[in-house]
Amino acid sequence: QVQLAESGGGSVQAGGSLRVSCAASGRTLSLYAMGWFRQAPGKEREFVAAISWSGIDMYYRDSVKGRFTISRDNAKNTVYLQMNSLKPEDTAIYYCAASEDGQDFDFWGQGTQVTVSS
Repeated sequence: QVQLAESGGGSVQAGGSLRVSCAASGRTLSLYAMGWFRQAPGKEREFVAAISWSGIDMYYRDSVKGRFTISRDNAKNTVYLQMNSLKPEDTAIYYCAASEDGQDFDFWGQGTQVTVSS
């Protein structure tokens, strides 16, 4: 099965940018649709963005549309989430996840912390 490892989190001021990455190992990334989720303190985990196997189709939650961009490089077995115009409410642990069927995300990374200060 695939193993996922996120990196690239950190602290930034509101209005800044960060890019988080998710490196896959164990199996080729092209076998999976990929997603990013986040969980803020005291809140449930929520969907952020997803990308199809080929990278043609992308999906976003409304609050990040126009600010976040999900992409993938299957040759590098890596998925990215570029986050621009960050807001304090984007503060959370960001997780990447893999789905074999495009519906259920069965494989998860350990997460990377993103903190946005006002």
